[in-house]
Amino acid sequence: PAGAAATGALRYFPYGEREIEPSVPQRLARDGADYVLLLPVANDLAGPLPKLAGVLTAGESLGGGVSAAVLDVAVDGSVVAGPKPALAAAPKLDLGGTGGGSGAGLGWVLASLFAFVGGMLLNLMPCVFPVLSIKVLGFATHHDRPATLRREALAYSAGVVLTFVGLGLALFALRAAGEHLGWGFQLQSPAVVSALAALFFVLALNLSGVFEFGQLAPTGLAGWTASNRALDAFGSGVIAVVVASPCTAPFMGAALGFALAGSAWTTLVVFTALGLGMAAPYVLLAWFPGWRRRLPRSGRWLARFKQVLAFPLYATVIWLVWVLGAQTDNDSVVRLLGALLAVGFAAWAWRVAREGGSRAWGITALAALAVAAIVAAPLAGTDGETGASAATPTAATPATAEAWAPYSPARVAELNANGRTVFVDFTAAWCVTCQVNKRLVLNDPEIRAAFAGRGVTLLRADWTRRDAAIAQVLTSLGRSGVPVYVFYRPGREPLLLPEVLQRRTVLDALAAL
Repeated sequence: PAGAAATGALRYFPYGEREIEPSVPQRLARDGADYVLLLPVANDLAGPLPKLAGVLTAGESLGGGVSAAVLDVAVDGSVVAGPKPALAAAPKLDLGGTGGGSGAGLGWVLASLFAFVGGMLLNLMPCVFPVLSIKVLGFATHHDRPATLRREALAYSAGVVLTFVGLGLALFALRAAGEHLGWGFQLQSPAVVSALAALFFVLALNLSGVFEFGQLAPTGLAGWTASNRALDAFGSGVIAVVVASPCTAPFMGAALGFALAGSAWTTLVVFTALGLGMAAPYVLLAWFPGWRRRLPRSGRWLARFKQVLAFPLYATVIWLVWVLGAQTDNDSVVRLLGALLAVGFAAWAWRVAREGGSRAWGITALAALAVAAIVAAPLAGTDGETGASAATPTAATPATAEAWAPYSPARVAELNANGRTVFVDFTAAWCVTCQVNKRLVLNDPEIRAAFAGRGVTLLRADWTRRDAAIAQVLTSLGRSGVPVYVFYRPGREPLLLPEVLQRRTVLDALAAL
């Protein structure tokens, strides 16, 4: 604005994504009677930038009492991508003692320790506990020699550790190739969510007694598997890690952020420690089997307990169906439910055939499985990418019970420029920890009133489906997955809270603003 006397801080917010780097300051300079605003070009600029289209805001005035204006101007010359910004370590708020700080300041020894403890705590998460309960049930069912139990425990540990390492290295390789991914990235795919729902539905049917796994396999293979229980234990370890991916335990966030920001060797070490931590409770139970003497003798109670364990798995299926609905639409939910119905009928029909029914029941079971595959097939082609997090900057909204607004880096910058503190909830529908924190803490009336009393604007960054912009911001905070809770304060560094929220932690952070 030529000849403007005092504009205050100027900020430009583009309408398009991946044009301006949100983590790099926009610098204002004087050129005689004019102002020059230097805009940092995004390091992953998608293509040519023929024009600047967005909103320009001023801390004081653009002239004539106007503090914001819409820009739509052509760009002279060609624009190239800017350098990748260095990741600054976000400060640590350790009110809850849960490792809420950024992983950027950790050494590999401390990161490995955090990963080991976080892996142990994963066993207490609602998505993992049912699988661990099934393994403990195996201790009560099979009164084996200590050597046999230890061999199975080692096989289970191998499955856990190797799966964690495989996930970690795959995630590292994809990020190195330019993909913006984080912990739990596979659950951003509706196809994976649907496959997991089917897997847990089959496991639940098995525990309910609809069929036995041996009934679904050829006699020779079933007999070989039964005599090689270490293979079953290894497979259980793989499944446990797959189930654990929606959860983030305390201490995990900083450790994973450090691992994925470092070398492949660092990723290998930290993810190995995470796997060892998750396997540790089961190994200890196998190595010290004296606790089994306190269990009642095998009998009807054991069969009932096995059936009871099916219901947490049914609950997991319900939750996964809800996640699919959040990612896609009602048609996809109906497709998945129809496929599960066909799978359930196939399992029942196969049992009837194996118990002496006619061969027609076996053919019916195979036909039902074919129907399930056909009904669910469109889910495999559902896109996992979204740009829903980008939002055109609007006026600040005060924090009330219904004040959660969509997140975008530009909106945070605009609100901070206007002197407002912003609280961002980085979340996802498939993140169990996120949902527990939301219902027990963030939706608490006292917490909502405290946000409103402090004039804090609430934004929610939904990472249910893949979003490169959110992934970049998480990386800049030293994190690789959700949940992440951040206070953005005007003129100060971002303030991170622990992954597992407590009401007192949030209230103390608000009091310190």
